[in-house]
Amino acid sequence: MLSRRLFLKSAAVTGCLAAGGSLVSPIAFASAPGKNRLVVIILRGAMDGLDVFQPYGDPNLRKLRTSISVGPEGGAHDLDGFYALHPNLASLLPLWRAGELGFVPAVSTPYRDKRSHFDGQDLLEAGTGTDLPVRQQRDGWLNRLLRNLPGAESETAYAVGTEYMSILAGTAPAKSWAPSIKLQLSPQAQRLLQHVYHDDPLFRAEGQEAMEIAAEGLNRPQEEKGPTRQTRAIARFAADRLNGQTRIATFSLNGWDSHVRQVKSLQKALDNLSAAILTLREQLGPNWAHTTVLAMTEFGRTVRENGAGGTDHGTGSALLLAGGAVRGGRALGDWPGLDESDLYAGRDLMPLADIRRYAAWVLRSLYDTPGDLLETAIFPGLDMGDDPRLLA
Repeated sequence: MLSRRLFLKSAAVTGCLAAGGSLVSPIAFASAPGKNRLVVIILRGAMDGLDVFQPYGDPNLRKLRTSISVGPEGGAHDLDGFYALHPNLASLLPLWRAGELGFVPAVSTPYRDKRSHFDGQDLLEAGTGTDLPVRQQRDGWLNRLLRNLPGAESETAYAVGTEYMSILAGTAPAKSWAPSIKLQLSPQAQRLLQHVYHDDPLFRAEGQEAMEIAAEGLNRPQEEKGPTRQTRAIARFAADRLNGQTRIATFSLNGWDSHVRQVKSLQKALDNLSAAILTLREQLGPNWAHTTVLAMTEFGRTVRENGAGGTDHGTGSALLLAGGAVRGGRALGDWPGLDESDLYAGRDLMPLADIRRYAAWVLRSLYDTPGDLLETAIFPGLDMGDDPRLLA
């Protein structure tokens, strides 16, 4: 059962969100022993890794993309002489320079060719090695981790929002709660509630705190009321839990499907991604040093832009890592090339590695999870290979 205090705080934070909006994201939590924190962000819609981390050092990229800007001359920020960071992620450059941001190019799940968002996301969150039958996967890899993590408890394992997070689904206890109304109280209503709660030892302090949080959302500076407001609220709520007993959090960010006018359509998604990461860093304070953020997507986009200035469903994409525990400031994988002979099915970025491999090595480093357990129970069919040394 959720405590009354937790219910009120959750209601207030959710009241600051736009109920039913496309950015109202589920967010799930679980506790685990130790000081290390893990945040998994699912980027729904198939992020174009070639645009987020632009391999402008490959001359073929400019031949394949004419209306989508490429490299520093297109406004992107050079990272290492070969890769450049998308202009809308400029606020993350200090993290790159501090070694708190890195990425793995050319990764994917084992999902191939069908290019369905729904099946791709199911497979990503299930963490299994086959897409057949993907709909029969009933649990997620974070839930399987919890079941096999000594000392782990379900402290506040629940989802906020209307979307189901299958990455934490399974037999390890988890709860969900979807609000149907906003918490917006008039001054008269606040005075009435204060009067009602005044002599109630359980609700007096918690009720006041909930109203203060709601007021904070309404009175936040104008820049907090833009398209990233909901994302910042989710990240603040996540950080608040992670600063307590919670050690694992997951939520999703939508808006990565970029079939049309990609230059414009990705701006909001990129702004939200940077807002989520920077808010986590700010709110976690000293705990950021023990935090690893994984931002994962179901598949990538085609290397050639389409006639609408966008990109279609592809295969290889990129995995973003952030946090004080990350050995960042570098690309953490190899590059397959963009020659015609290098492409997957003649149209997509060739994936060089299973994205589950990097998630597995993060779990190995953070929680000392045995490799044989990771390759069987948590990520069935996975070959972890050599340690890529993702974390410090």
